[in-house]
Amino acid sequence: MSSQKRVKNSRAQKKSSQGSNSYQTNLSAWRVKEDLNDSKSVSKHGQNNPVEYYEHADGKAEDALQIAVRYFEKGPTKTSRSKDKTLEKHLKTVENVAWKNGLAPEGIDILLNVALSGKFGSAVSTRILKCMIPATLISEDSVVKAVSWLCVGKCSGSTKVLFYRWLVAMFDFIDHKDKINLLYGFFFASLQDDALCPYVCHLLYLLTKKENVKPFRVRKLLDLQAKMGMQPHLQALLSLYKFFVPTLISVSLPVRKKIYFKNSENLWKTALLAVRQRNQRPSPEPLKLMLGPANVRPVKRKWNSHSVIPVLNSSSCNKECGKKGMSLSDYLSSNGSFPLEQLKSFPQLLQNIHCLELPSQMGSVLNNSLLLHYINCVRDESVLLRLYHWLSQTLQEECIWYKVNNYEHGKEFTSFLDTIIRAECFLQEGFYSCEAFLYRSLPLWDGLCCRSQFLQLVSWIPFSSFSEVKPLLFDHLAQFFFTSTIYFKCSVLQSLKELLQNWLLWLSADIHMKPVMNSPLETTLSGSLNSVSELIDYVGWLSTTAMRLESNSTFLLHFILDFYEKVCDIYINYNLPLVVLFPPGIFCSALLSLDSSILNQLCYIMHRYRINLTAAKKNELVQKTKSEFSFSSKTYQEFNHYLTTMVGCLWTSRPFQKGLYIDPEVLEKAGVAEYKNSLNLVHHPALLSYAVSFLLQEWPEERTVNMSSIRGKKWNWYLDYLFSEGLQGLKLFIRSSIHRSSVP
Repeated sequence: MSSQKRVKNSRAQKKSSQGSNSYQTNLSAWRVKEDLNDSKSVSKHGQNNPVEYYEHADGKAEDALQIAVRYFEKGPTKTSRSKDKTLEKHLKTVENVAWKNGLAPEGIDILLNVALSGKFGSAVSTRILKCMIPATLISEDSVVKAVSWLCVGKCSGSTKVLFYRWLVAMFDFIDHKDKINLLYGFFFASLQDDALCPYVCHLLYLLTKKENVKPFRVRKLLDLQAKMGMQPHLQALLSLYKFFVPTLISVSLPVRKKIYFKNSENLWKTALLAVRQRNQRPSPEPLKLMLGPANVRPVKRKWNSHSVIPVLNSSSCNKECGKKGMSLSDYLSSNGSFPLEQLKSFPQLLQNIHCLELPSQMGSVLNNSLLLHYINCVRDESVLLRLYHWLSQTLQEECIWYKVNNYEHGKEFTSFLDTIIRAECFLQEGFYSCEAFLYRSLPLWDGLCCRSQFLQLVSWIPFSSFSEVKPLLFDHLAQFFFTSTIYFKCSVLQSLKELLQNWLLWLSADIHMKPVMNSPLETTLSGSLNSVSELIDYVGWLSTTAMRLESNSTFLLHFILDFYEKVCDIYINYNLPLVVLFPPGIFCSALLSLDSSILNQLCYIMHRYRINLTAAKKNELVQKTKSEFSFSSKTYQEFNHYLTTMVGCLWTSRPFQKGLYIDPEVLEKAGVAEYKNSLNLVHHPALLSYAVSFLLQEWPEERTVNMSSIRGKKWNWYLDYLFSEGLQGLKLFIRSSIHRSSVP
């Protein structure tokens, strides 16, 4: 019995200490391996097998690294690099191995302590920190121990700055963040140092959660801002604090998302790309995001070495979970987290949603529909901020095409953008990082590279103040629009239509659920509606100018009217108090078009405008009080002008006498001598062929076609004929806006 108890106690002890001791066990094993390697014979140099020879060469490099690391760990407390050849030899060994293959977590742990202890001097510490490149991941405990050296004061100011830059650059490679987050107060106190402040702000931006936002920290940041001025890194942290707790910060801050921080990855950019490539598996085919299994079959083609999306790995997955003897139940009982690699289906996600831990490298979620579901469910702002940060860094570093004309990896970049767009469509939410990327790249864009992806990113710009977005994006887009082909113009209009739809969906879903004060974008419903109205006016300006440039192209007019089909139903479909009519240039072009489908589409839009304005008027009468969002009489008056003009052109044969006025001299110069009799349902250029077909079908024995004979009963028969030909928009307009008793 006693032996059984001892066994149970030992198992319990092992289980309770597994999380804290696993890293120490790995470090001890690594050192044991180092001692064993020192005693190996070098007789293998004489082997004839070249494969074994190169393996032995790699083994020698590994042995040399372990000897070098042990030297730094146990080396002298004071030395001069210029006089010590041994130090230089071991330093070069570490640098060569680190930049070629990366360092194991155990090696990083030892070398971080050496660098921040300062026992080899500032120059050596700098060189060590510059080669702190992980082979896979970095242990959180190593970072915590390194931070503890900052309290001792052994390292120089430049070493501290380099360490914070390294910490920001390697943030996504740290296996856990919980213990580091406990040091939030220490990092915050370091803001006092002017040299450290930008990099500490960047680190705090990545670490901050809602519980970290405290009134005393807000006051401290405001004091620093008053002392140092409007520094971008301070604005970033204040904006993040205001995002989490809007009531604590009353000062106005820039609401546009931009690049607040200098990129800390520049020193390690090439090495980090190599780390990502080493961690990649064979390239998956483009994912179709849907409910169901998250894994896909690899395509039978060569792996793209320039892919930047990391492979999905659990941030808490340690070496123990890879042992054959350790089952899933054992793993769950050991640390309570579900390994992401084993998440395969949506039911599995629902069962384990309470014990999921997102990966350290947030970019890996872009290729996993189940984790995108998880992000959409938990609605954790810190998760989205981590994803935005990863996207900002990646887009800034990997997208060389907008800096120089280098299209060598155009397909890879296009695939990367497609992955981002699929994730945005899946989440039904635009990424601020992509918005900032558009602002930076559009002035340098050639209008050809990744055109489809670029316009799709435009359609997913998060809702914001149009007056602020216009100079950054839409003014540049207008230059491309006016100087490009008609097909590009149509693509831009389609993209802006989707952008309007996304903005309207965001407003309609968000404005009635919570006060807009929680939004960092607009503070009132009126301000939000003004942004939507300005976007519609912008498209109206683009459309009017484009119709002149393209000689009233019917093809282009179809896309313009598609946009206004979305606009005319805003009040009813989205429950938003907004009605914006199309400009007169578009109305007249559609009304006088030679294409019957254009006229039919115009009639449908006018019918929907009438229904929306009627509903708005009834709502105003029911409320009996003047609301802030009451429509002005100018809107109703303008619609009535359009309506009167359409009735005159299609029904009463009195065009342009009421409503929109056109000088008769202009009509005579256009060759329309008898314009008063030339515009109605019979003589309209778009419907003339229907009138001829109607007469030939009903009275085939007639030798001449008399258009004037369509009167009285024939007029009603002609209307039924038009409706049977599929002109449903015309049918709805006539039934809602014209009394059939007044037959011409």
